[in-house]
Amino acid sequence: QVQLVESGGGLVQPGGSLRLSCAASRIIFSIDFMGWYRQAPGKERELVARIGRGGETKYADSVKGRFTISRDNAKNTVYLEMNSLKPEDTAVYYCNADVFTSTITLLNFWGQGTQVTVSS
Repeated sequence: QVQLVESGGGLVQPGGSLRLSCAASRIIFSIDFMGWYRQAPGKERELVARIGRGGETKYADSVKGRFTISRDNAKNTVYLEMNSLKPEDTAVYYCNADVFTSTITLLNFWGQGTQVTVSS
């Protein structure tokens, strides 16, 4: 079973920065898209950013210019650099990945989530 393990969350003041990491293990074949979603209390889970294996990216409008997603294919790891953080960025951040477990089987996996709190 593929595992996604996030790290790097925490408490930061408004205007500060955090870097999230997500390492995928027990990969059978390869990883297609990797991404980050977030869910604030009382709200639906939403896409923050995602990145394809070739480096193509997509961002939510609310984080464009402040967040940067990147990945290291050799390490099966995706990163989210978050700058100029705002209180409204407070949420549980989840790593997500589309994984080929064989040449024809593509499955979607979630990490356990990491809390990001932006507060003074």
